[in-house]
Amino acid sequence: MMSVLSSNTQAILLLTAPLIAGRGAASPDLLSPGEYKRLARHLREIQRQPADLFSPDATEVLRACHPVIDESRLQRLLGRGFLLSQVIERWQARAIWVVSRADAEYPRRLKARLREDAPAVLYGCGDMSLLETGGLAVVGSRHVDDALIDYTMSVGRLAARAGRTVVSGGAKGIDQAAMRGALGAGGKVCGVLADSLEKTTMNREHRNLLLDGQLVLISPYDPSAGFNVGNAMQRNKLIYALANASLVVSSDFNKGGTWAGASEQLDKLKFVSVFVRSTGESSAGLDGLRKKGALPWPSPQDVDSFEAVFNVPISTSTDFPQEGLSLFSNDGASATDALHTAPVPQTESTPSESVDVGSGAQPRAAASVELPPVTAEEGLPIVEAKESPQTASPPAEVLFAAVRKAIQQLLSAPMKEAEVAAALEVSSAQAKTWLQRLVDEGVLEKQKKPAGYVVKSKRLFE
Repeated sequence: MMSVLSSNTQAILLLTAPLIAGRGAASPDLLSPGEYKRLARHLREIQRQPADLFSPDATEVLRACHPVIDESRLQRLLGRGFLLSQVIERWQARAIWVVSRADAEYPRRLKARLREDAPAVLYGCGDMSLLETGGLAVVGSRHVDDALIDYTMSVGRLAARAGRTVVSGGAKGIDQAAMRGALGAGGKVCGVLADSLEKTTMNREHRNLLLDGQLVLISPYDPSAGFNVGNAMQRNKLIYALANASLVVSSDFNKGGTWAGASEQLDKLKFVSVFVRSTGESSAGLDGLRKKGALPWPSPQDVDSFEAVFNVPISTSTDFPQEGLSLFSNDGASATDALHTAPVPQTESTPSESVDVGSGAQPRAAASVELPPVTAEEGLPIVEAKESPQTASPPAEVLFAAVRKAIQQLLSAPMKEAEVAAALEVSSAQAKTWLQRLVDEGVLEKQKKPAGYVVKSKRLFE
């Protein structure tokens, strides 16, 4: 994986990665995830890709990107080639691989579910194919008693006996207990780390497991990055996105990463069924998640009953935006798809052909279990429409219905066209088209003082 990085991946690393080889400070010019997402979208709009930023006609491409990211800032980042070569050598020595959204090898589960919010770059060590096996996400608090540690290890051992991968975050407490239980029983584990990937991969206890294909460790953050609360919160969605079902063993109420991640699944993303521990002493956190819709863990004792948890259907909303259109930067609900309903086969090939992303992509029918194919650049999956006989609305109208509702919710106060475009993360031209249509429909009006668009009617949810 690390022997030759694609030109696209090199460009993405130069733009977004700290590239800290040992001691040193990251460049203050680094693009944030939101900035890179806007740049990637702009490059697609002008039919370019990241590698074109240092191609023979790079000057023209950089100039074309100036409205999104300052041209001189991009040039400074792209000029870090020597630093990139140093850090790649360091990663190679530690068997750390790098894959970007521009690569066909990038986990299809993350592309299909997170879409543009999938991390631009993933760092990892171990067998990457484990990232496509699905399995059970097991999450919980760091500080728990021995009884919960034993309980969680038994869940990990049962997952191993059932041939199901355990997906967790690698933090002390529940995460590590689930992983140890599965690994000790000969099972497979995906660890999604929020920090210290390099240090963790060099741990003697982990090394043989990584080399033997039992364990894969990944992180969306630089391998030398230290702990950061925000990073720990953000990586939670990756844990759920890689799984087929999830179990929350313990959680605080209305605080902490476990609560935030599970609540996001229940309230918005709905990638997998969320179960909560149902035996032993409960807690305010687990009770709170039940009220949000989490299911009691059936406490399976054998392989057959364990397999049954993966067949529990997920209730999904029909109000999500069209797949492929992220109206807000933290809106992952648009990626609900066939991964909800059934486990993905253990052996799947990743399509490598390059396909352009069309504006009319539609969600798959819920009964399908096939993952959508992936584009070679920026990897957004092409999802074919499978319209049911009862659906009469054309795709454009289904999409605009979601857009209408989002804009109405957004305009609680007057906003200008540019502000709406920025909030929805779309081009100004697209925002203008939508706003004008809503004005024509009588939903919005354009006022002069204060200047901006406002909701003319309070019928937000008709």
